[in-house]
Amino acid sequence: MKHYIYRYFAAVTSKTGKWITLITWLLLVGILSMLLPQASSQKNDLAGNIPTTALSQQAEEKMKEEFSNEQGTPALIAWFRSTGLSDQDLEQIQKLTTQLTEDPLIHQETIIPYHQLPLEAIKQQISEDGTTIVLPILFENNLATSELKVSMKELEAVVNDIFEDNPFNTTLKDDTKLHARTTGPVGISIDATELFSQGDLSLLIGTVIIVLICLLVIYRSPVLALIPLIGVGIAYGVISPLLGFFGELGWIEFDSQSIAIMTVLLFGAGTDYCLFIISRYRTLLTKESIKEIAMQKALERSGGAVAMSGLTVVFSLLVLLLAQYGAVHRFAIPFSLSILIMMIASLSLVPAILSIIGRLSFYPFVPKTEELLLKKGVNKLPKQRKSLGNAIGSMVTKHPWKVTILTTILLGFFALFSLKTEYTYDLLSSFPDDMPSREGFTLIEDHFNAGELAPVSVIINTEGNDVKAEESLKKLDFIATVSEAEIGKNNPELVKYSLELQNNPYSNEAMDKLPTIRETLEQKLEDSGIKNPKDNIWLSGITAEQFDTRELTNEDAQLIIPVILVMIAILLLIYLRSITATVYLIASVLLSYFSALGLGWIILHYGFGVEAIQGLIPLYSFVFIVALGEDYNIFMISSIWKKSKERPLLQAVKEGVAESGGVITSAGVILAATFMVLTTLPMQVLVHFGTITAIGIVLDTFIVRPFLVPGITSLLGNAVFWPSKKIHVKENE
Repeated sequence: MKHYIYRYFAAVTSKTGKWITLITWLLLVGILSMLLPQASSQKNDLAGNIPTTALSQQAEEKMKEEFSNEQGTPALIAWFRSTGLSDQDLEQIQKLTTQLTEDPLIHQETIIPYHQLPLEAIKQQISEDGTTIVLPILFENNLATSELKVSMKELEAVVNDIFEDNPFNTTLKDDTKLHARTTGPVGISIDATELFSQGDLSLLIGTVIIVLICLLVIYRSPVLALIPLIGVGIAYGVISPLLGFFGELGWIEFDSQSIAIMTVLLFGAGTDYCLFIISRYRTLLTKESIKEIAMQKALERSGGAVAMSGLTVVFSLLVLLLAQYGAVHRFAIPFSLSILIMMIASLSLVPAILSIIGRLSFYPFVPKTEELLLKKGVNKLPKQRKSLGNAIGSMVTKHPWKVTILTTILLGFFALFSLKTEYTYDLLSSFPDDMPSREGFTLIEDHFNAGELAPVSVIINTEGNDVKAEESLKKLDFIATVSEAEIGKNNPELVKYSLELQNNPYSNEAMDKLPTIRETLEQKLEDSGIKNPKDNIWLSGITAEQFDTRELTNEDAQLIIPVILVMIAILLLIYLRSITATVYLIASVLLSYFSALGLGWIILHYGFGVEAIQGLIPLYSFVFIVALGEDYNIFMISSIWKKSKERPLLQAVKEGVAESGGVITSAGVILAATFMVLTTLPMQVLVHFGTITAIGIVLDTFIVRPFLVPGITSLLGNAVFWPSKKIHVKENE
């Protein structure tokens, strides 16, 4: 097998093969781009996250079948004047409802006819402090966000003609003006899509710039800085049409969030793989006069680690296909495909480009062999300076106990804070404070009952019995109002109640109340002689959906995390053939993961006042921190393994740390920087994800890889190879 792999490396880097490889990739990009749609054209930001088997979705089906009169997607227009709504304000709102009744907006279904009510009746709908009133407008169901956006633009145009100052364009701090903000499902949907669409181009540009700057600072070569970016760009030219093709056929679904994170992952991990090859190539160019041979040897020595690292990430990401929650499930194919293609490009396209450009890739710091230096009249060869990696390697091998204990204590301290982390599933909390839908919700929450924004719908099957469920529900102190019972259209045994909670319906507190509601109803049904009460209760609405989201993501984490760990363990066993090394390598990245969560919470909560991070973050971050962190371990430990065949283990550890230290540090800095680009986006879920993942990569790069893993390796001695029977050089030889 190794013979065929080496032949492949020789073919890719040969004088003819390097040109064939480059041309093949360029042709592939051109053909795929002409024949297949791009990924951006096949994004589906309306793709569902909760499976139809979830209780909240079963309840939604009951709602459609039996209580369809409530169907319609609401836009809640919150009108606010800090000094109190005037009669003129209300008259202008009446004029608006008149116009929208006579000439409805595109896709509009119904609107409350305030124009048919006297002012005194309308004033009854105003908040107690007289500052706020809510105007609901119902739109057709199942509309695309783009269609809803057109309707709301039309609404703002109508409002602009009626009101002297358009209240949608005001600043809430202005006490002299009337303000209007759209919230509810319509407003939230529009703002969520707007936030992601704003980030697409800026994210790509920001990622490219940060990678370019890092490469220029690290290698000080303008040519070399461009080579990884060219490689990633060509790889993306293959990935995008393939994803678009799969999406067009309906094989996979992906959304803006998937593409955004995939872009960061591709540039970060792709550049890392390129750096592993580049680092080895530069070293060998000081020993080999023929650039093609130098690249061939570089691939022979680094190709296995790059392939192993890439496959570890690919298989880890494919495990996300097991997720029930849609947003997580949709990550699997785009992410794994992008890493797979980038890994292939790193072992073919990038080496071909480097072989073509040769030593000029590193201009102005061109690596030369002793022979080339002597030809140029350089009689005195430059002394090799002791690197920081050498110093760290020496310290770790001389004091392995101290290094291991101190790093474990430090990481363990951060990890303890992961137990204090608070999580939220509130979509609105991930929006910037000045987004219209969040401002509108805040107005309703501050001046009305927060539960009015998104009531909980309760459906019970009475089986023909006289069940007075409203009496039991009204006794629950966290419920503000209970509507009158509504009978099902097709099945009169089904009864529905609408509940307004005292809490924010998007909050954890509201979700925590749902089991109490269900238990209360189960007891009421049981007391009424109904068998199997659990199967005769359905809860629907935003709060119920978020409850299912929390349950599903917890179940996904409990399944996916062990499977990924087992997958990585199998790959490490195959590659290293050591149970001992496999165990402590996985343990080290697990420790760095929990440390990243803890340190991330310290920074976000105590540093920036974040009250809770998004509930999906632990699973998102786990996949990337563990899989990518294992990359660095694999690259370093493979260097130690190879050197241990020729020299004592402690010497192999020292040299392995020194040899891999520079490139892994560079790769880690670049990868962390690319994930930090996510923090520039307005979506808090991406800010939290980018921060915690970047912290995890930094901890892996500067603590786990140079100190903890070499320290443990030094402590264990030749036991690290167990159960391998291979004879290794002993210290006294």
